[in-house]
Amino acid sequence: MENAIVKLIDEAKGNSLKADALIRDYLPFIKSEASKATGRFITDSCDELSIAMIGFHEAIESYSSSRGAFLNYASIVMKRRIIDYYRSEKRHDNQISLDNSAYDDDTSLLDTIEDSNDEYEKIIGRDATRQEIVELSEQLNEFNLSLTDIADNSPKQDRTVKACWKVLNYVRKNREVMDSIISTMKLPITKLVSETGVEKKTIERHRKYLMAIIIVFSNGYEIIRGHLKQVEYIEKVGDRV
Repeated sequence: MENAIVKLIDEAKGNSLKADALIRDYLPFIKSEASKATGRFITDSCDELSIAMIGFHEAIESYSSSRGAFLNYASIVMKRRIIDYYRSEKRHDNQISLDNSAYDDDTSLLDTIEDSNDEYEKIIGRDATRQEIVELSEQLNEFNLSLTDIADNSPKQDRTVKACWKVLNYVRKNREVMDSIISTMKLPITKLVSETGVEKKTIERHRKYLMAIIIVFSNGYEIIRGHLKQVEYIEKVGDRV
């Protein structure tokens, strides 16, 4: 079934008529996901449904098979668009004074809106995170890897962390190398040693960790990237390692 969906998506990319047809076919799914995201029943006249449909179209245009199951991916995109919509509505709401006290305890309406949106975003964030974890677990399984490999096989010493991220930086900047790793399910250890100067034994010792992180960075797992312990490290160090 997934292969059939992917074929339809490929045909709909850049074709507004086919994309619109696909959206109509999956309208019940889109409504269901919008309802889950908002926690209420969604009708055809709801703004959130329009936002979700836009998100579904965005998912069609940006999808690739490396992102995992399309419907899971589309669900995440739609929920993110709804979050963006609520943020925008909060910023550009009616010009009545949101700072005026609306309650006996002097809590302003603006404070109430912000608190509600914060809680909403937390709920959506948890749901989106769970979906990404499920997708990643399934993809790692294709490589005979698991989520525990990221933790159990991760480098502990600062020097080794730097060496591993040097390899990861190289792979991220060379799409052909990354695509080759994903398609062959193997690390080109000799090439990585030659191009990065990292010792062969270091790469071999942390092969599972490197493979898992490469998979994360190659497939749009944005939430998981943000939770990886060393992600901030790569942003700070970059080419200096």
